[in-house]
Amino acid sequence: MSEPQSEIRHFSKNWQQQLAEAFNNLEDLCRYLNLSPNELPVSNAAAENFPLRVPLSFAACIEKGNPHDPLLRQVLPVNEELIVYPGFSHDPVGDLASVSQTGVLHKYQGRVLLINTGSCAINCRYCFRRNFPYGELQLSKQKEEAAIQAIQNDTDISEVILSGGDPLLLSDSRLTRLIRQLDGIGHVRRIRIHTRLPIVLPARITDDLINTLKLSPKQLIVITHCNHANEINERVITACTLLKNSGITLFNQAVLLKGVNDNAKILTALSERLFDLGIIPYYLHLLDKATGTGHFEVSETEALTLIRQLQTALPGYLVPKLVKEQAGAASKQAVF
Repeated sequence: MSEPQSEIRHFSKNWQQQLAEAFNNLEDLCRYLNLSPNELPVSNAAAENFPLRVPLSFAACIEKGNPHDPLLRQVLPVNEELIVYPGFSHDPVGDLASVSQTGVLHKYQGRVLLINTGSCAINCRYCFRRNFPYGELQLSKQKEEAAIQAIQNDTDISEVILSGGDPLLLSDSRLTRLIRQLDGIGHVRRIRIHTRLPIVLPARITDDLINTLKLSPKQLIVITHCNHANEINERVITACTLLKNSGITLFNQAVLLKGVNDNAKILTALSERLFDLGIIPYYLHLLDKATGTGHFEVSETEALTLIRQLQTALPGYLVPKLVKEQAGAASKQAVF
């Protein structure tokens, strides 16, 4: 089916314009998807706690007229977000205890994480940092200098992780400056970028961005975040191909989500689709228990059953590692 002229015009715009035109109103999103808000378990209170934000590039992958679409479930503010679940908190993985005065988050040996921005192109309802105090802890340009100095002073650090929010929402000029600063630190061997943009806003993967990334002599790793094969369309394929062809190593981290991908057939299709793009399906995360996300939880018992089914259906290199993150632990915890 060909795209409407309005979508053709939208996708001809640059990524900043596409981002500015993202859906942030429930009625507008439902109208586009041929759905009625009255037929959905939507919650204005949930949307006030954590605003709706969905780029058209992602919304276009949602099946119109289907209130149960797995991609819609990832972005729709619903009544279940207001339920208080035991064991769920605003800081489920212990990020706040690991943030230094310089804005460096240092949880694991040899690796540090920089909260480069609090902004995302899409507000995923299961986000583990949906309650994170970005205003206090994201790196301003001034804090960035202190963070770089702290990394320079710690020769045990071999890998720097750019995170957020989404670090690819930084401008090319700021990314260039940051990467060049890290390039000047001899003991840093790798730069890792965690991003959902190649999937939800593929227009961000421009030739200029690729050139910015290719300037670095460090090993560059991009961790995409894709939970369902239906998130991958032709624009996503183009974006990921650009990254792959530039020599960047690509891995994917998915989150196991009830009603989205808690099914062996769906997870098999995701691994196959990712590998077709040159992306290794590396991690399948159990849900981080952030306040407002309890309705997405899949039990460890169910998760283990799914992984065993994947082992039967897929070659070993396409079976993601089932992991969970535990506050205070020295690494991610393997569940299987």
